[in-house]
Amino acid sequence: MLQDDNETRPADGRPPLVRFMEIELELAPDVLVPREETELLGRSAVAVLRDRAGPASIVDMCCGSGNLALAIAADVPSARVWGADLTDSTVALARRNAERLSLQDRVFIRQGDLFAALSGEDLEGAVDMIVCNPPYISTARLEGDSAHLLDAEPREAFDGGPYGISIHQRLIREAGAFLKPGGWLLFEFGEGQDRQAAALLARTKAYEAVRFAEDAAGKPRVAITCKLAGLEGNR
Repeated sequence: MLQDDNETRPADGRPPLVRFMEIELELAPDVLVPREETELLGRSAVAVLRDRAGPASIVDMCCGSGNLALAIAADVPSARVWGADLTDSTVALARRNAERLSLQDRVFIRQGDLFAALSGEDLEGAVDMIVCNPPYISTARLEGDSAHLLDAEPREAFDGGPYGISIHQRLIREAGAFLKPGGWLLFEFGEGQDRQAAALLARTKAYEAVRFAEDAAGKPRVAITCKLAGLEGNR
């Protein structure tokens, strides 16, 4: 998690700020605080984008405070990014952060249930990259040893269903309809979920072999793959 020294509380009563990658974000009490491990996802995405030429259309699914969408847009000036999340408070915060960073002309925040948030945006089959930091803690763990996470942050930001991969399943299944052939899919997962992530991707037969980015402890935490060339939609 981000350490306390990454968070600043202005003395004039303004909302606290947190540093994520190269940007500062406003926080809100009912929205997930960006985690340090999610920077691995953001930096992996930026590394892929720097290796390609031309403008890029990117979707940040489950965008939270807008940390990934805004950090990627700040680092890649040719990127246009759509961020999507479910709750009023999260969407409002992400939009405030886009305005704070003067990125509202390239970062568009939409509200809805996963890809339903992008209805009417004409993004089907047109997206170069999708990134996602979904909830990935099992419901049972949230009611046990991880219950403390719910003291100050919303349950929907953590609860990944019975096995912690419910949102991953939907993400992987639905992303193919929006990605271009060869478009990239990158997502974060919990410790020890790399085999489940690989199996979910392989089952669709829509993606190339996955590779993983590892954290400082050498543990796989980010899946990196792309949609197979020649596939116009999901199978």
